[in-house]
Amino acid sequence: MTDSQAPARADRRAELAAGLARVRSRIADACTAAGRDRAEVTMIAVTKTYPAADVVTLVGLGVTDVGENRDQEAAGKAAQVAAAGLTPRWHFVGRLQRNKVKSVLRYADVVQSVDSVRLASALDTGVTAIGRDRPLDVLVQVSIDGDAARGGAVPDSADPDVGLGAVTEAVAAAGGLRLAGLMAVAPLGWEPERAFARLATVAALVRADHPQATELSAGMSGDLEAAIGHGATHVRVGSALLGMRPTLR
Repeated sequence: MTDSQAPARADRRAELAAGLARVRSRIADACTAAGRDRAEVTMIAVTKTYPAADVVTLVGLGVTDVGENRDQEAAGKAAQVAAAGLTPRWHFVGRLQRNKVKSVLRYADVVQSVDSVRLASALDTGVTAIGRDRPLDVLVQVSIDGDAARGGAVPDSADPDVGLGAVTEAVAAAGGLRLAGLMAVAPLGWEPERAFARLATVAALVRADHPQATELSAGMSGDLEAAIGHGATHVRVGSALLGMRPTLR
């Protein structure tokens, strides 16, 4: 870092520290309102479009979990952060094409967007193919409104590829994967309370068959309080932490 860069980096660190303090306060207040222990909720800093330097700063401020949604950006960023000697827990949270599986498996600790049996199978095969020394934690993405075209396995569907039951069973049976829980995004046009209440019902049904699937990733900058109120164990926070995103090209 040059002398001219130092003030800018100090300013950015202050911005990130302030954003982190605000988000942590919101999470704590939401946990109190829901009668939950603050330690039950993990914040994932979603850093898409932001540089590796921001990840390094956030980790220095105590952030343990980082989310990315595009492999072409995440792979290089994860490598830069590793080169800085830091090892946050990386969550891949975007829609994942099967031809990107091997790349994602080289840095991701968790894939939160598994929404088909075919993708689960590709991930399981990829774990073996790259010689990964530990199972991949998987969250099955749920389509709350039943529209699989927008991503997510469909509850109450018997579809052998995208039905939620089929996907959770495929992940649970895969030797290279660990079914950790579920993930969802509130559908457009749905009130967060309605969306996350529906998700909580689905999650309880999944846990009845898979008691180990205790994680529930739900809620983002605008609706994390509602998600925590309905049992989210992980919230994915971007703009409230890092500021408004640069325009994606």
